[in-house]
Amino acid sequence: MRETILLFHFSDKDRRNKLTRALLPLRMKIREVAREDYLQPVGYLAGNKEIPSTDEKYDGEELDGEMMLMAGLSGPQVDQALRAVRKSGIGPIPYKAVLTSVNQSWNAIKLFQEIKSEHGQMETESGARN
Repeated sequence: MRETILLFHFSDKDRRNKLTRALLPLRMKIREVAREDYLQPVGYLAGNKEIPSTDEKYDGEELDGEMMLMAGLSGPQVDQALRAVRKSGIGPIPYKAVLTSVNQSWNAIKLFQEIKSEHGQMETESGARN
């Protein structure tokens, strides 16, 4: 599978363009996922031929925030991508993930819920330590 970065709910065209320009030098495939494809397994969306697609189309609410999924990247490539995001000047993307054997069969809705839950837990834990 080719190194791929999937973008979900980047509705602000300027933000999306700045992010895409920042990631282009990394020579990774960048794909914006349409809302109707949110029920597809994220592994399938990332190009894993072993993950079957579904015929379902999503017509529910949009995600509560932007989400970025990095697939097929090595550790150093993930670091490069995150540095490029920081240097892009678009500000934080709180919901980021790496495609794993565990989450590759999840759809975008489930992945977003899991990341959002983990993000909330980290904020709660860091607040308890302060």
